[in-house]
Amino acid sequence: MVRDLPEFDDPNLIVGPDRFGDAGVYRLRDDLLIVQSVDFFPPLVDDPYVFGQIAAANSMSDIFAMGGRPVTALNIVGFPDNELELAVLSTILQGGAERLRCAGATLVGGHSVRDAEIKYGLAVTGVVRPDELLTNHQARPGDALVLTKALGTGFVTTAHKAGRCPDAVLADAVASMVALNAGSRDAALAVQSHAATDVTGFGLAGHSTEMALASHVTIELDLARLPLLPGADRLAEAGVNATRASRSNREFSTPQMRLDDRLDPIRLCFLFEAETSGGLLVSVPAPRAEELVRRARTAGADQAAVVGRIVERHDVALVVQA
Repeated sequence: MVRDLPEFDDPNLIVGPDRFGDAGVYRLRDDLLIVQSVDFFPPLVDDPYVFGQIAAANSMSDIFAMGGRPVTALNIVGFPDNELELAVLSTILQGGAERLRCAGATLVGGHSVRDAEIKYGLAVTGVVRPDELLTNHQARPGDALVLTKALGTGFVTTAHKAGRCPDAVLADAVASMVALNAGSRDAALAVQSHAATDVTGFGLAGHSTEMALASHVTIELDLARLPLLPGADRLAEAGVNATRASRSNREFSTPQMRLDDRLDPIRLCFLFEAETSGGLLVSVPAPRAEELVRRARTAGADQAAVVGRIVERHDVALVVQA
């Protein structure tokens, strides 16, 4: 669908819909770029305040992934006001506002429509200096690849909806989804990272493939090194069904992948599962990869880990090793 859109010939458009970007980037001045993104979705958890927090953190994640600082945001709401009390919506919005304040951003308005189900998210505008802009198309052979949050939110929230998720497992996943990627952004910039993206709806495989295609490189992932949320692997082993997004992600990525014959089939599922408010995937000069991990963990991303490397492009975009 994006390919059918008309092209906009604007020299100030730095990153548009044709560049695999996490957000749009537009030059206002030689020393100032704006970064814009929008995201919204139905509730993943029962608590409306926590849902608001998760949705806001997820909506701002694209700005952090581009090296930016969120400045303003607009609420986007779908709500069945003929079925639920407006107090529920008020609580959702309060959760979102809390995350905005934590990020130093300002809520400037929003829009709501009556809908058959709850939906909430934000349109976020951020700013970034040109020398701090991170994109997903500058990964370089010889770089290491760092992931700053554990995988598994898709399995956990699916199990929660089915009444099959232990409370402690859900609590760990919620803490991860609520956490902002601001500290990981700062860590990535401090070590002069070359490229970054955030891991959300396309899963780790999809976002890795996009980075590889955009950068004209091949990414090698070490499956055993991927951090998983506590208890998420047991949910996968117990037969929690993959989501429709997981199946779509697998269909997109598999033709561009090569898989080691010795891969653990349970851990492999985590490559394709859609994540909500996941971590940053950062391509960083290899000598500074462990420094990035240390900085990210100090900033609160305690599951940050080196998970792979960037090599010269060959026959596939993504190689997954045991």
